[in-house]
Amino acid sequence: MRNNSPSRLYFLAGIFFLAGLFLAGKLFFIQIVFGTEYRETAERQYSQSLGRTFNRGSIFLSAKSGTLVSGATLATGYILAINPSLLTNPQAIYDKLHQVLPDLDEEQFKIKSRRRSDPYEEVAARLTESAAAGVRALKLPGVEIIEESYRSYPGRTLAAHVLGFMGYQGNIYAGRYGLEKQYEEVLSRSGEVTFATFLAELFSGPIQGRAAGGLGGDLVIAIEPKVQQFLEDELETIMAKWQSRAAGGIILDPKTGAVLAMAARPAFDPGEKQTDLSLLVNPLVERVYEMGSIMKPLTLAAGLDAGAVSEDTYYTDLGSLVVENKIINNYDGQARGRVPLQEILNQSLNTGAVFVMQQLGRERFRQYLDDFGLGQKTGIDLPGETKGLVANLDSGREIESATAAFGQGIAVTPLNITVALSALANGGQLFKPRLVERIRYTTGVIEELPPATGRQVIKTDTARRITAMLVKVVDEVLDGGRARLEHYRVAAKTGTAQIPRSDGQGYETDKFLHSFFGYFPAEAARFSVFLYAMEPTGAKYASQTLTLPFSRLAKFLLNYYQVPPDR
Repeated sequence: MRNNSPSRLYFLAGIFFLAGLFLAGKLFFIQIVFGTEYRETAERQYSQSLGRTFNRGSIFLSAKSGTLVSGATLATGYILAINPSLLTNPQAIYDKLHQVLPDLDEEQFKIKSRRRSDPYEEVAARLTESAAAGVRALKLPGVEIIEESYRSYPGRTLAAHVLGFMGYQGNIYAGRYGLEKQYEEVLSRSGEVTFATFLAELFSGPIQGRAAGGLGGDLVIAIEPKVQQFLEDELETIMAKWQSRAAGGIILDPKTGAVLAMAARPAFDPGEKQTDLSLLVNPLVERVYEMGSIMKPLTLAAGLDAGAVSEDTYYTDLGSLVVENKIINNYDGQARGRVPLQEILNQSLNTGAVFVMQQLGRERFRQYLDDFGLGQKTGIDLPGETKGLVANLDSGREIESATAAFGQGIAVTPLNITVALSALANGGQLFKPRLVERIRYTTGVIEELPPATGRQVIKTDTARRITAMLVKVVDEVLDGGRARLEHYRVAAKTGTAQIPRSDGQGYETDKFLHSFFGYFPAEAARFSVFLYAMEPTGAKYASQTLTLPFSRLAKFLLNYYQVPPDR
């Protein structure tokens, strides 16, 4: 028995030591890591009138300099509340408050002041410090000021479709669109964390799927604020100049898939109450369109990659052709005679795109479109991404492949076509686009989210060859050669697509979707840029509406990032 006593003592001491360590860890979490949350919870229990106090991670944009710029964060304001049972003269109270708060709604104040059985009614929110101080100075009975925290978007409409929107569903206030929804479990900072979990994550990194357990944190995304602002300004210009029904744009790093800018118009302010919920949908990932002639570079790239055609291939352009009793025309119906493959891009010849598809064969053409990811989700970290409509290519009818060759009859998202075309810019690889680059957890752990490995979809040499052809389009044809940059090679193609009628019977005769895709410097592309304008007025072709905005974006990006010339 005596010989066992020291062992028992050591055993008991070990248990007490581990228990003390656990309690110390628990205390550390209660007081330090989640002290703010617990204090707020206690305050909410203490007073019903505390207001909307909550905690949530921030979303930061990444400036070129490495500085983080707040896109979504928490802000502090004040709630004006009344206890109707203590208001002896509601009209006099309102009159005094109105002197400090000229925007205070009189009718709502009167309605709420009549609810005598309710000790707490909010009559205004998000008051500034000075406004709150002014109300306090009045010392009105039955009137109180309560501090509140709320979701704030310092850039207002900046990157709104990316950041998303928060709203109530029943009594639950959470992310409903954009990154706010996609990363709800990380941003919400809800739940309980055990000391053991903390230690495991501290030494081995975040446990997958554990964000909802309370390890929430902040997001750092690839969006560059000045680039985002420049893109949005250009979209506003397009909307105003051409009275477009909608417009949008994407700027990617084609070598990593990082999204440097993404915007759509009309936009919304995620910090305000929304009256038109349709504006919250991100059309760049959640809506599909027939893209028109920006499909032609993919068609030609497939033909070149398979060896079905070459730069030296000629075909006879008759201005139109018949496929399965359907007539396909060039945009102007004119015949060019015997022309080289380059003219298919230079003059955007529908008949030439069909010729390349026929040389390639319908089966191989479909396989290449699959390899480019058309009709598939890109996998971007945003909610609600939509797959394209390309199932008609499985019908066995050649006419479906013929129209798809020049961008009609199939519909894809703007992001989908941007990612596919970016494979021409990076040596033939298809990359998964991404927004979030790292997550900063409340424990101090930082999780880096590196880009996924690209998938080779065409040969590197094929990408180089189609790039050379697209550079000729810019240097010699686009805007009569005036779009050419003296010191940089730019590869680009425009698209003008007919818009399907709402009844499904053919196409509108006077409504078009204009699109533009380009990348630069062409031989070692740093940027892929996609633009679109829905139903612009006063111009029939995308070359008229989008060439100048694209050129301004190209010059801005090359200068802002100080990219060395490539010629």
